[in-house]
Amino acid sequence: MDTQALAAPADELILIPIREAVLFPGMVVPISADRAAAATGLQESARQGRHVVVVLQRDPAKEAPGLADLYPIGTEARLLRYVTSPDGRTHTAIVQGIGRVRLLDLAGAEPFSSVRVERLKDPAGPGGAEVEARTHRMREQALEALQLIGQASPEMIASIQSMEEAGALADVVAGLIDVTTAQKQEILETLDLRARLDRVLWHLAYRLEVLRLSADIGRQTRETMEGRQREFMLREQLKAIQKELGEGDDSGPQVEELRQALEAAGLPDEVNQQAKRELRRLERMPEGSGEAGMVRSYLEWLSELPWRLGESPPISIPDARRVLDDEHHGLEKIKRRILEFLAVRKLNPGGRGPILCFVGPPGVGKTSLGQSIAHALGRPFVRVSLGGVHDEAEIRGHRRTYVGALPGNIIQGIRRAGARDCVMMLDEIDKLGSGGFQGDPASAMLEVLDPEQNSTFRDAYLGVPFDLSRVLFIATANQLETIPGPLRDRMEVVQLSGYTAEEKQAIALRYLVPRQQRQNGLAESQAVLEDDAIAAIIENYTREAGVRSLEREIGAVMRYVAMRVAEGEPGMVRIAAADLRAILGPGRFDPEVAGRAALPGVVTGLAWTPVGGSILFVESTRVPGNGRLILTGQLGEVMKESAQAALTLVKGRAARLGLDPAVFDHSDIHIHVPAGATPKDGPSAGVAMFLSLASLMLDRAVEPAVAMTGEVSLRGLVLPVGGIREKIVAAARAGITMVMLPASNRRDWEDIPASARDKLRFEWLENVDDAITVALPTVQVPGG
Repeated sequence: MDTQALAAPADELILIPIREAVLFPGMVVPISADRAAAATGLQESARQGRHVVVVLQRDPAKEAPGLADLYPIGTEARLLRYVTSPDGRTHTAIVQGIGRVRLLDLAGAEPFSSVRVERLKDPAGPGGAEVEARTHRMREQALEALQLIGQASPEMIASIQSMEEAGALADVVAGLIDVTTAQKQEILETLDLRARLDRVLWHLAYRLEVLRLSADIGRQTRETMEGRQREFMLREQLKAIQKELGEGDDSGPQVEELRQALEAAGLPDEVNQQAKRELRRLERMPEGSGEAGMVRSYLEWLSELPWRLGESPPISIPDARRVLDDEHHGLEKIKRRILEFLAVRKLNPGGRGPILCFVGPPGVGKTSLGQSIAHALGRPFVRVSLGGVHDEAEIRGHRRTYVGALPGNIIQGIRRAGARDCVMMLDEIDKLGSGGFQGDPASAMLEVLDPEQNSTFRDAYLGVPFDLSRVLFIATANQLETIPGPLRDRMEVVQLSGYTAEEKQAIALRYLVPRQQRQNGLAESQAVLEDDAIAAIIENYTREAGVRSLEREIGAVMRYVAMRVAEGEPGMVRIAAADLRAILGPGRFDPEVAGRAALPGVVTGLAWTPVGGSILFVESTRVPGNGRLILTGQLGEVMKESAQAALTLVKGRAARLGLDPAVFDHSDIHIHVPAGATPKDGPSAGVAMFLSLASLMLDRAVEPAVAMTGEVSLRGLVLPVGGIREKIVAAARAGITMVMLPASNRRDWEDIPASARDKLRFEWLENVDDAITVALPTVQVPGG
């Protein structure tokens, strides 16, 4: 069947040109008459009831369009309502499209335009199966589109459902869909019904797909943003307010600044890719969002880390020796080991040298030695305190999923140093916390200190590898026993012992006094601390292996001098030993054995502690009982076993010492080691306990100025012990005159300071009988 529109006889209609709209037959739309001719034509239509023809003009800017300026096909319409504003300037008409017309020629131009038209009618009837199928499909898609839009009235939906004529349905749908004005004019000019249906179906299908995708996106957006919708809306409002106040979003320059910083950082390829991904995420985020702040902080960390390896100055061994000598007194063996370490670094810069671990009492210069190494190498120095660290994240960093996450102490130290080849001091590594539910920080340190692994160290916050292989790690500790074995195995231990009184005197004169003068604002010409005053401070006001307390006391003296200088006292202020009582008060310490009476059962032992050597007293007494051994003084298991072994040795030698063995069965023996509040343990008090019991049972006193150390066996042998240097220094400091040592410890003779060797008399013990012979000379011990 022919679907071409049919022509009707020509008729004359009032011409109403419009700029940006197309009227379809069957549609009711408002139009605005902003030109005098159009307004007059509408008024004439309202008075006479004449129909108008609404035609789209080709150029919307044309104010007086002629017939050539109009499209050839328009729509005949009847005027339903005409409204003029009170000021008479705005004319609005509501018109209803009737049918298509073709413009033929102008019939009049004044005072309004009229045109002769040819009416074009759609063919009547169903139009065949193809037209009917297209009509059915169009009705389904149009209803679906109206449902997706969600703003269609029930009357509109009912009208489309009941519409039977294909041409009328196509015109209504064409007027509803969102297409351009030119595309709508093409549909209006498509007179063939089947072609018109195809054209409208194509536009309708495209628009329907857009609506479906829009609905899916909206649904997904609602699902993902429901929880954050309030925050998002508030932030958008805040941005609008800031814009009105002239405080607009300045994230653009910040992102560009970050990009430039990352480009200048010299990132490795893997890190660079990660940084670019995060930078793209940051660009898409609102400026004030919390996640944007986290991403920005992460990128700032990446840009501020020293990824490039700078030029290290050459190592000069003579300069390093000079620096060590200038900054540290004594410590010759330690200095030699450091120079050997630096020499290997000089000859093999890329080699994997050992990681030094300085072990010694507090205040002996472990940390300052690390600073001197950095000074000698010309590298930056950074200190990382590990004392009390009990969380693995303190070493490896926190994952960025946590609020307030940061890199671990290692990466933070690298950032502070500003160089990848810095000297990093791992201070107090023996005080790392034990593993728990927060992980084991000591195990995390294994990767840091292992040369096979630390070139790809991965901090949990960064999430990318960082090369630690060029960092010079130096560790410090007060004792080795608390360092886990695998961690200790990765380090070379360098022992630092306590200072003698002479060494402290030299350190005070060379370093401590000048430093305290500077810190208290004194010139060298304003204050002098006499040598005897320094010696008195060392002897009477401090008891330590290092020099920290000594420096504090010197600082107190310098503050006293500063007060006198500030009060206007002229000349130099000299402080002698006699002045210390007025400044520091009475002496806090006396020689530990001075004034002690020699009593049976009391002997002086030597002990090693993490803060240096010390002396201890072993006291024994006998009371009636049934052979019990009572031990007090917070003794550890090893020390209790030493006391039991010592008692067994004395019982075994009862006959040889002239003692009645039955006396042990009717007596309780009590051994006490002051001070009772201090825990004590270790095997080195065995000789002291044996002599204490022997002295008690023989009723012979051992001189308080005689000190001893050594482990005993059940065969009576005196076994070697450790910490000899520290114990000897403590003995000399305490006023001891004679020391008894295991003969096997002769190998430690060279480690004993010469000043202590000159002050003390040494006796070497092979067995406990030698101890009785030396300490109780009036007692004869038969051979056996």
